[in-house]
Amino acid sequence: MSRFATKIVAAAIVCLMAVPAMSADDTTLKVKVGDQFPDVPLAAAQIDKVKKDAKTVSIADLKGKTVVVFFYPKALTPGCTVESCGFRDLMKENKLPENVVLLGASGDTVAKQQEFIDKEKLPMPLLADTDLKLIKELGVLGKAGGTTPKRITFVVDKAGKIAKIYEKVTPKDHPQEVLEFVKTLK
Repeated sequence: MSRFATKIVAAAIVCLMAVPAMSADDTTLKVKVGDQFPDVPLAAAQIDKVKKDAKTVSIADLKGKTVVVFFYPKALTPGCTVESCGFRDLMKENKLPENVVLLGASGDTVAKQQEFIDKEKLPMPLLADTDLKLIKELGVLGKAGGTTPKRITFVVDKAGKIAKIYEKVTPKDHPQEVLEFVKTLK
């Protein structure tokens, strides 16, 4: 009987080793308020607005400023346009505090982000996370195996830590909601 039990244990171990390691769930938020925002350098359309003569920008480049990073699923789509134009209008009206940097982000290419900027006259840089590196590190991928992020916003404080996460975003009302919060930060 003990020889039989040993064979069962050995077979179970072989089976467990044959199962591929479970991949991390990139659709489940992996950060929380108080965590350091991941320092992932990304290309961006209009990058010169935040970092001169650069190919990429990351949160470390913006230390000392409050940073709002709003993720949207796809450039030039209705909800993403409403949200982005709401942020554009706040910037046009100089409603954002002086020390706040606003960044849009999606899995779109720099060329697609630039097309979005040109069509909608967006004044903020738009990050192009085409490899989904930041999106996956944050856990904001829209669906497993997908290529678009959820609609979610992070407010990052001057030290690079997450001060607020907006997981439920209504495109029309969200820019004003973020404005009210960033006004409370010092």
